[in-house]
Amino acid sequence: MAEIQNFTLNFGPQHPAAHGVLRLILEMDGEVIQKADPHIGLLHRATEKLAESRPFNQSIGYMDRLDYMSMMCNEHAYVRAIENLLGIRPPERAEYIRVMFDEITRILNHLLWIGSHGLDIGAMTVFLYAFREREDLMDCYEAVSGTRMHATYYRPGGVYRDLPDTMPRYQPSRWRSDKDTARRNEARAGTMLDFIQDFTDRFPACVDEYETLLTENRIWKQRTVNIGVVTPERALQLGFTGPMLRGSGVEWDLRKKQPYAAYDRVDFDVPVGVNGDCYDRYLCRVAEFRQSNRIIRQCVDWLRANPGPVMLDDHKVTPPRRSEMKGDMESLIHHFKLFTEGYCVPEGETYAAVEAPKGEFGVWLVSDGANKPYRVKCRAPGFAHLSAMDEMVRGHMLADVVAIIGTMDIVFGEIDR
Repeated sequence: MAEIQNFTLNFGPQHPAAHGVLRLILEMDGEVIQKADPHIGLLHRATEKLAESRPFNQSIGYMDRLDYMSMMCNEHAYVRAIENLLGIRPPERAEYIRVMFDEITRILNHLLWIGSHGLDIGAMTVFLYAFREREDLMDCYEAVSGTRMHATYYRPGGVYRDLPDTMPRYQPSRWRSDKDTARRNEARAGTMLDFIQDFTDRFPACVDEYETLLTENRIWKQRTVNIGVVTPERALQLGFTGPMLRGSGVEWDLRKKQPYAAYDRVDFDVPVGVNGDCYDRYLCRVAEFRQSNRIIRQCVDWLRANPGPVMLDDHKVTPPRRSEMKGDMESLIHHFKLFTEGYCVPEGETYAAVEAPKGEFGVWLVSDGANKPYRVKCRAPGFAHLSAMDEMVRGHMLADVVAIIGTMDIVFGEIDR
């Protein structure tokens, strides 16, 4: 009888559970994985070199396209780096708006994660639930920036504009009754802050629904408990951040340890795991739903009570108002120069990081005094997480690869860059 030998299996890049363009070369002993070799680069776009070839402010929108599930958080890191070099700080109201939208982005990211992760390992229903809430938050993105994903809302010196007084409303159609349309528009009758407050009131019950579907689900626990275990010491050595690190029991969160924007003025807890497996990382992200909701509500209350400017009044860095631009030649010139040539940034270097939904997203900028960066380097959390793939999957079954890819919450826009 022929001796059974290991064989090689290609996983991805076309596989729907590969989350983009990941190619894994797996060395198998039966259905048990002996080795995993991740191949990346299929989505490489030379992002950092592109950013070095254009003015500082023309790359803000490109940050949205790195991790395209954590759009405004990516913008926040890049804009903070520019502000550090310029030596400016946005108005306090802009800082609270940034914190609120960072947490809206965190919920958006985790909703897509819980839906797709569930879909990957057999819990199909939660995908439909998650997209129900994503639609409401995507409308918030659209209301402030005009687009549902790639917002370019954060700008050096503040945010593009203040929160709008109205929200997009559903229109009558032949697919929806007038009664249903009126019900859907109830929360949209007031301002954006009214709409977000209504969302924070009902979102905890939505999280309860996700937990009812998954947390004590026997099949879910069979697919996630004791899968992809990483000890706290090893998680630190591997450069893990975000829920991947906190799921191993390490309480590290930049919002607490190195506060930025208005995070030192809001109250929230940092969830941590115990066992460092896929299940604990799931529990951490579910707890983050509730903490983000708590932060958003505090921001809503503060923003209601504190009107004010959302952008510095320095037209060498920030654009003039459109109403001024259309009637004043000086404002028009400032606008034109700002968006074509940009502004010269003093010589120096800086590193600015934010606690993005997937972990620490940081931007290292070097300026030589010109209107373009001399060097740009992005620190993407998913890159460090993916590097642990071989270690995390060894000894597991082939089906567990899907669970481990899902628990990493990787997006290849930021990994390949």
